Amino acid sequence: VQLQASGGGLVQAGDSLRLSCVARGLIFNNYDMAWFRQAPGKEREFAAAIIVTMSGDRTYYGDSVKGRFTISRVNTKNTAYLQMNGLKPEDTAVYYCAAGNSDGGSVYSRDSYPYWGQGTLVTVSS
Repeated sequence: VQLQASGGGLVQAGDSLRLSCVARGLIFNNYDMAWFRQAPGKEREFAAAIIVTMSGDRTYYGDSVKGRFTISRVNTKNTAYLQMNGLKPEDTAVYYCAAGNSDGGSVYSRDSYPYWGQGTLVTVSS
């Protein structure tokens, strides 16, 4: 399994960015996808997840990004996205995409996602 994250960069506060995560080596539409982020000197934290359910995809967001970030997926492209609007300096972090199945676990927990990408750096200047 390989996850390739891209789309990071240096932006100003208030700007937008869209991160992409291309997955290879798995049946993409069977997997939950998530984005976590890790700021310098801090723990890796949950940002967003899109969960596969019988009734369709369900999305979850961390409190710090709710209302500003949107997670989505295009199964025909094996790609998950994180649209980030209204970026703030405190959003500066390395963003990691992850794949897994949260059945029986928490969508917010890193332990639910065994597969991880390499990370893409987002820097937001004030």
